[in-house]
Amino acid sequence: MILLTNLEEKNMYVIAGLGNPEKKYEMTRHNMGFRIIDALAGRFNISMTEQKHKGLIGKGIIGGNKVILVKPLTYMNLSGECIRPVCDYYKVDPSECIVAFDDISLEPGKIRIRKKGSAGGHNGIKSIISCLGTDAFPRLKFGVGDKPKQMDLADYVLGRFNSEDEAIVAKELEKACNAIECMVTEGYDAAMNKYNGV
Repeated sequence: MILLTNLEEKNMYVIAGLGNPEKKYEMTRHNMGFRIIDALAGRFNISMTEQKHKGLIGKGIIGGNKVILVKPLTYMNLSGECIRPVCDYYKVDPSECIVAFDDISLEPGKIRIRKKGSAGGHNGIKSIISCLGTDAFPRLKFGVGDKPKQMDLADYVLGRFNSEDEAIVAKELEKACNAIECMVTEGYDAAMNKYNGV
């Protein structure tokens, strides 16, 4: 385990991925945030074993910066009940809390970085805005594709990708990790210029 106390003082970031904790929700569209956190944890050798603040937590380093990786265990619609206590405990400003989540307005695998903004109908983001009292936190949206017209939204986001889309999503997970690494090491504007619209 990496000890954070002896490292030279740099920024600390909370990087949270949104999803639902039960096994039956694994690999669903709504759990893209969890998949991104798992991919980051694997890339940077961060152990996601600590359970506190209603979430699964991992501490590590990305590009010389301390990071707290978080998977809220509150279920999607109450994500803020985990994110707020984590930010408070580690004294991290919302502007340094990066949230990764699924977005139905983007094609599968497309990513979009924003420094702030409304929930756009996403209940996890709505909860975080409510609990933090601000929408001024950076986020990485990961495209899961729009639902078919006749389909219920909940059924769609809690469903799994077809094999063609899953192949795209699995490949683009690496790009999402690259983008978050860029956000932490080069800043949000640089990451937006590099990854938005790619």
